[in-house]
Amino acid sequence: MKTVVVGASSGLGRCIGVGLGRGGAEVALLARRHDRLVDAAKEAGAGTVAIACDVTDEPACRAAIDEAAAALGGIDAVVYATGVGQLGRIEEVDQDAWRRLFDTNVFGASIVTSAALPHLRASQGRVAYLTSTSSHITPPWPGLGAYAVSKAALNKLIEAWRAEHPAIGFTQVIVGECGGGEGDARVEFNEGWDMELATEFAPVWMAREYFSGSLMDVEELVKVVESVLRCGASANIPTVAVLPRPPSPSPAT
Repeated sequence: MKTVVVGASSGLGRCIGVGLGRGGAEVALLARRHDRLVDAAKEAGAGTVAIACDVTDEPACRAAIDEAAAALGGIDAVVYATGVGQLGRIEEVDQDAWRRLFDTNVFGASIVTSAALPHLRASQGRVAYLTSTSSHITPPWPGLGAYAVSKAALNKLIEAWRAEHPAIGFTQVIVGECGGGEGDARVEFNEGWDMELATEFAPVWMAREYFSGSLMDVEELVKVVESVLRCGASANIPTVAVLPRPPSPSPAT
């Protein structure tokens, strides 16, 4: 399986890319931080290539997909794991912040899909996009409303691609709380946040039970993504959810 993983320099994208490579797939790892990709490619094993890619730069993004297709000899599957989060009160999210969210979480996803489309048509392949519980399962989390809006837009974007290209599989992968791996594989979603503001919102998230109270093992996510990609476009898998098991209740005394 010749697979492109976008957003593979850290966090869940890195874990998925490395996991697929170790599982025998030929993988192209794409992200902005090429040095991290090189390290991840070594972990993933032979047949894995590292390619610099900025999803907010359309010409560079299309060139990176072309390079990946040439290196792999085609593309059977794409995983779009790139995403940025914006912590802030909704009334304080300015135009630049909205652009950053949509450039990465929505526009980049469509550009990558468009660039890979000729190869996916040829292979009748599949694309999996990582999305959020806050746009599918829970209401928007206070403080992360703008992020939820961008992920809701991503969900509708995926439906639009599915409607116009039924010969290709498009799957939304809803991901619950997961810390990723260690080192560069650690999830960096909250990097750069105002921690005072995070401390203010965290009790609200807990009180509304948006947290399950536990973290999912990232290996479970990797297994699910791999299974989705190997099903091919003929299997109708519009959405899967990978959520941590709620903690067991304390035994009665």
